[in-house]
Amino acid sequence: MVIDPEALLEEIEGLRALGVVIDSNLKISDSAHVILPYHRAIDLAREEAAGKAKIGTTGRGIGPAYETKVSRYGIRVADLLDPDVLREKIEFACAEKNPVLTTLYKKETFDPAKLYEAYTRYGEVLADRITNGTVLINSEIRAGKKVMFEGAQGTMLDIDHGTYPFVMSSSTIVGGTCTGLGVAPKHIHRVIGVVKAYTTRVGSGTFPTELNDATGEQLRTRGNEFGTVTGRPRRTGWLDLAVLRTSAMLNGIDEIALTKLDVLDDFEEIQDCTGYNVHGEPWKTFPAFAVAHHDYKPEYKKFKGWQRSIVGMTSYDDLPQEAKDYIRFIEDETEAKVTIVSTGPRREETIIR
Repeated sequence: MVIDPEALLEEIEGLRALGVVIDSNLKISDSAHVILPYHRAIDLAREEAAGKAKIGTTGRGIGPAYETKVSRYGIRVADLLDPDVLREKIEFACAEKNPVLTTLYKKETFDPAKLYEAYTRYGEVLADRITNGTVLINSEIRAGKKVMFEGAQGTMLDIDHGTYPFVMSSSTIVGGTCTGLGVAPKHIHRVIGVVKAYTTRVGSGTFPTELNDATGEQLRTRGNEFGTVTGRPRRTGWLDLAVLRTSAMLNGIDEIALTKLDVLDDFEEIQDCTGYNVHGEPWKTFPAFAVAHHDYKPEYKKFKGWQRSIVGMTSYDDLPQEAKDYIRFIEDETEAKVTIVSTGPRREETIIR
């Protein structure tokens, strides 16, 4: 991953203020790459210059940080502990980025000396947390410990398999666990796919089942669909089973955790996109190129809504039959059992099957 030390330290202090204990239980991989202010500046400047063609990034500098990583002159967390290397890399980066910011985007430049001072300090504060993440994780696996990996983004934001170019700069599928953390595929024994009962998206990009009407607004309001980082209203739409089948295939999903089922409580009718018509041919998986060129037609199946509150239910047997039918349809289409059902925003408002 890529890490912004300033934002990380702010988050740590914010959590501590809430009573969360953050001590030796938080480690940082020495090979993770560092986001610097010039990454954020370029990220924001590009979006501003792109106008209607903007990708819809969070503006946190993630994409530009990955660019420097792939270009092989990125600053890694381990470099924060090596003053000579850090100084050299920051000076090199500023010599390249500053002309881009001033000439292309007409933005202010960055003083490498000030950046060096700030990031040397971050290294000192974080030093005790920095470790070889690959060795740490694999040693726990060899010791017979249970290790859980959690992805942060959806499959359709994967740099290779998502709705390019409106994607993340990294691999968001399960295979990214192996490349990003240095864990062999044979050590991944169980994959749980987290799936909303409907579909959402933040930012620009293809969204075949998007609802730009009162129904979409109802999903947004009831589901509190606003971006975690940016606060932007999320785009909402019906569940897309072509996307879900593709995700199940790419990730090897064994089980599904179905979230926000209660958001559908008030709907008289619910629809699911079962696939696409592409030039008269049926597609059951996501036709990325056809969708990118708007050369497709979604096809839907209608379900009768249950129109009663399921908020707080913890027993599957208590669910309305219409809700069970909806869940069963998802299981049949994805060939993965729904083992967790969220019936409310609180942790205890969950059904475990």
